[in-house]
Amino acid sequence: MISYIKGAITYKSPTHIIVEASNIGYHINISLHTYAQIEKLETVKIFTHLNVKEDSHTLYGFAEETERSMFVLLLSVSGIGPNTARILLSSMTPQETRTAIISENVPAFKKVKGVGPKTAKRIILDLKDKIIKDSGENPVIASPQNNTLRDEALSALVALGFTKIHVQKALNKILSAHPGDLTIEELIKLSLKQLS
Repeated sequence: MISYIKGAITYKSPTHIIVEASNIGYHINISLHTYAQIEKLETVKIFTHLNVKEDSHTLYGFAEETERSMFVLLLSVSGIGPNTARILLSSMTPQETRTAIISENVPAFKKVKGVGPKTAKRIILDLKDKIIKDSGENPVIASPQNNTLRDEALSALVALGFTKIHVQKALNKILSAHPGDLTIEELIKLSLKQLS
């Protein structure tokens, strides 16, 4: 299994890139989410997933480990192949996908090309418990504004050395108690009190 590839980007498009590492050019399929993050880069460390079929070996690449994890989770759902998973992650960020699964937001998935109501319900049914169990999260239904705040606060607190699971629990607790009325500074200060 190739975990990641680090090298120069010799070709770039919204659907795939070619990364040269040790004189080998790797054709790597990507989502729009990843493209947006690497668009201005010349060299990259890209997390990969190798999809093996009888007639092909296809590499999929991700700018973040969280996106790769979500891609692998989506592949575990019956009827979701790599292309559908990639389209889904091009339409929604990994965090938006997680939130839609936890909050059972079927309409969010139905907006994605190739995902109908049955598939949306199957994704939620198959993945909701896994996501809650793996992350230690409670199903908090967050507004889009809270998602942005939450992501920024999570990044800042993890950068300060706190563990991701503890930070997520603290943020969920605070956002439940203060829906939609906190600035990023207030959220981080309240989280620091909880985590200290």
